[in-house]
Amino acid sequence: MRKFGLIGDPISKSGSPSLFRAAYRNEEQEDGSPYSYDLIEGSDFEASWETFIKEYSAINVTAPFKEKAYARVEELSELGKGLVSGPAARIGASNLLVKTTEGIAAHNSDFTGIVIAVAEAYYPGIVEEFIKEYGSDFYVRIHQFFLMSLGRRFTSQPQALIVGCGGAGRAAAVAAAELGFATVLMNRTEEKARDIAEAMPEYDFLVDPIADFKEAVRECDLVIYTIPTALPQIKELTADDFLQEGCSCDSKVILEANYKDPSFDEEARLKLAAAEGIYIPGSRWLLYQALTGYPLMTGLKPDLEAMKGCLLGTVFG
Repeated sequence: MRKFGLIGDPISKSGSPSLFRAAYRNEEQEDGSPYSYDLIEGSDFEASWETFIKEYSAINVTAPFKEKAYARVEELSELGKGLVSGPAARIGASNLLVKTTEGIAAHNSDFTGIVIAVAEAYYPGIVEEFIKEYGSDFYVRIHQFFLMSLGRRFTSQPQALIVGCGGAGRAAAVAAAELGFATVLMNRTEEKARDIAEAMPEYDFLVDPIADFKEAVRECDLVIYTIPTALPQIKELTADDFLQEGCSCDSKVILEANYKDPSFDEEARLKLAAAEGIYIPGSRWLLYQALTGYPLMTGLKPDLEAMKGCLLGTVFG
């Protein structure tokens, strides 16, 4: 029986199991049993890794293990027993591990999920349209389209602010830069943001202190917020802070990772809407991460409409 799951801590409230079951609700394995997806919760990475090796065909990886998972597969690749995808290598973190005939493969579908979510915000309907036209290659084509249309959509090079520099923040930073945004990193520990900027000189990342959060929100076209808790400055934001005066596009876009307890609460989202901004909930990031990641895990096409229905009944917006 092929088994799939998620490692991380804490993960008891994760929406991934329900989303996976929805994606493959009509699939059965050779023994007639449905595809399973388990939560492998625990603070000990080594124990979670051993469980994966012994029992599972593929697993998703969430905090705090994304960098450790990548590092482990990188070590295996040096021995000819591991494979690292391009996005995972650039980010230095993996949220998806798959057993293959050539060893353990490390992927990063956080990256592709962000690319698709941002593109969908600026071009509503592009996901379904490109899936219909290009099939499994849709997310590559979306990325290419966004880059080619950058000059038509923005009056100058757009700016992105990445808040938080953990595994999700690193993926967000690379995704924003690969989409053509001049990208600013911001973290509560500024040194961590500087370390990432120095480790990836090809992206010319800038670093701002967390004290400049409000000003940076005003200046940037895209904000990707990956800190699991709310900064107090969010309460201080007004509709005027979300206006795009002097920016390169009419609408400010905010994408948030946390889909269970968003830091941009209803009050903040209403202020954003009053300024004609666009809010992308973490559930949409989760959906598109799964849409590109689950086929790598299973070799099968997931049911997008069923996945949407699953999230619509819980956290999708």
